[in-house]
Amino acid sequence: MTLALESGILLAMQVIPGVHQITLRCVNTVLIVEEKLTLIDTGFRGSASRIADYINRLGRSVEEVGLIIITHNHLDHVGGLHALGKMTPARVAVHRDDLSEDESGLPYPGYLRRLMKVPLVSLFRPLVYARPGDVDIQLTGGEVLPPLGGLEVIHTPGHTPGSISLFSVEKKLLIVGDMLNNRHRDIIPPSRLISSDFPQAIDSVKRL
Repeated sequence: MTLALESGILLAMQVIPGVHQITLRCVNTVLIVEEKLTLIDTGFRGSASRIADYINRLGRSVEEVGLIIITHNHLDHVGGLHALGKMTPARVAVHRDDLSEDESGLPYPGYLRRLMKVPLVSLFRPLVYARPGDVDIQLTGGEVLPPLGGLEVIHTPGHTPGSISLFSVEKKLLIVGDMLNNRHRDIIPPSRLISSDFPQAIDSVKRL
């Protein structure tokens, strides 16, 4: 289905029964619809209200989201987290290697971390990553989370140090965040320009 919203187009499709891919401003989030709702990634800042609207169209409430899983700590995947934290009672899960109180440890390549020190850009730094205090569950990889009969956390570093993928054995479904991208119907690796360690990312793709 395609939903026309006040400020942009939200594209949504049910990948398999109960699993919805929501695409807003070229960024995907995944909604798992079970007795409790699970959201994987939160899009850019400003995405929360549109995600909530889609949930409402399914006859559910955003307040039913009990778990938010972040595949990696980049602004296009955590931008909606703060707003959704106000809308939901959800616990938030992020890999510990993507978390840092010190901005020198942000999961971005060095040139982007340097750019964030520019005075005007630095004003927006709090909007581009999640801090440890925003997180309830610090993942290490190997955990099995409750959704979809057991959602295995696979640590797939390279795009960021703490990038994770999620695998449902029961549904034979793999959720990869930005570890793989779809360009003109081709599956390609993550962007070299915004990956913290591109050779490591390729190794992670091979493992997947």
